[in-house]
Amino acid sequence: MSKSEDLAHVLDSGIVAIIRAPSGERLVDVALTLYEAGIDVIEVTFTVPGVLDIISQVHRELGDRILLGAGTVLDPESARAAFLAGAEFLVTPCVNTDVIRMCNRYDKLVMSGAFTPTEVLTAWEAGADIVKVFPADIGGPNYLKSLHGPLPHIRLLPTGGVNLDTLPDFFKAGACAVGLGSALVEKQALADGDLPRIRELAGQYVALVKEMRNG
Repeated sequence: MSKSEDLAHVLDSGIVAIIRAPSGERLVDVALTLYEAGIDVIEVTFTVPGVLDIISQVHRELGDRILLGAGTVLDPESARAAFLAGAEFLVTPCVNTDVIRMCNRYDKLVMSGAFTPTEVLTAWEAGADIVKVFPADIGGPNYLKSLHGPLPHIRLLPTGGVNLDTLPDFFKAGACAVGLGSALVEKQALADGDLPRIRELAGQYVALVKEMRNG
């Protein structure tokens, strides 16, 4: 798909699932479980050992059924390696204009991390398609609302601090979608290989986003 189609996919989904783990064991199964529960935008972070192999495995297993991305991308070299492994979008924890430029060069969706108003605007003007407000638990929905006020044209995706309790308020504050990490793929569930728990939580988040969109 084109970058514009990928962007529409993210906005329609409303959820970017973030898989971060101390090892790559079971992560392909986790991605499949999330997809089966209705979440089809999935990011695997570069903090996971062997991340490129995992991205390749998930890409082979699920193909075009999901929009697969790489997260915690810190440099253009990692960005290009992620594309070659099968990633269709990239996410950074902070503003890196070189990574944004690399994504635009290859017509790939990029979500740039930022926090302050200056960082948010810098990422957007550099060509980010979505600005990931991180860490969103500092300030919460009220801070996102404050950012959205003077910058309504910028697509904001809060990450960190988004859970079943706070998600509605983040959407009301102007979020175009949300990033869900350990609140979705819990550390204990991951360690125990408790896929039913991950599936249950994913279903709850999907239902809540639909409720917010329809309400």
